[in-house]
Amino acid sequence: MLAACDTYGTLCPSVSPRSSKSAPIRPGARPSGPRQLRIIGGRWRGRRFRFPAAEIRPTPDRVRETLFNWLMARIGGARCLDLYAGSGALGLEALSRGASAVQFVERDGAACRALRELLLSWQALGAQVQHGTAEQFLAGAPQSFDIAFLDPPFAAGALGGAAAALEARGWIRPGGLIYLEHARRDALPALPTGFEPLRSGAAGEVGYHLFEYQPRS
Repeated sequence: MLAACDTYGTLCPSVSPRSSKSAPIRPGARPSGPRQLRIIGGRWRGRRFRFPAAEIRPTPDRVRETLFNWLMARIGGARCLDLYAGSGALGLEALSRGASAVQFVERDGAACRALRELLLSWQALGAQVQHGTAEQFLAGAPQSFDIAFLDPPFAAGALGGAAAALEARGWIRPGGLIYLEHARRDALPALPTGFEPLRSGAAGEVGYHLFEYQPRS
């Protein structure tokens, strides 16, 4: 079932479709209209989608392709958490490739509404969109996910705290996978001892890592 939120913890009402046109961009100015991404693989392969020009930094295509090659054997039927959803690219790619459910969490209201509209348009099943911060969501009643995507704004310094909350409050099941993305120039923060490194890579300004959660006794 698809649910979507316009304020934290409540369902948002239906909204009208957005215009497909982008606002004009002045030379040297940041984009002010919708931006566009494409799905790389799975049932929605090649589909393009727009997202608001908020302070959103989508995971680059090259990185998403590598990540989902890593996840190929584990993504089918997986329950996923896209904790800093932004454009929704990671969660959408997971649904396209056979994930059974994705929980999107996004603090920007416009991005939340745009993602909801997209999921309705694509008739996506098993998707929920929560409008609120990662901290608010992780303070709620824990669910057990198979895969968690953690891609916070680079300047927020939120990665270590979110990873610790996943482990401490039971948001990731034993043997589950955690994807972390950070500024390549910065070292990873201290992570829970149960996070076993599996793969890592770098592209441009992005460093990215895949861990498996193995609880310590």
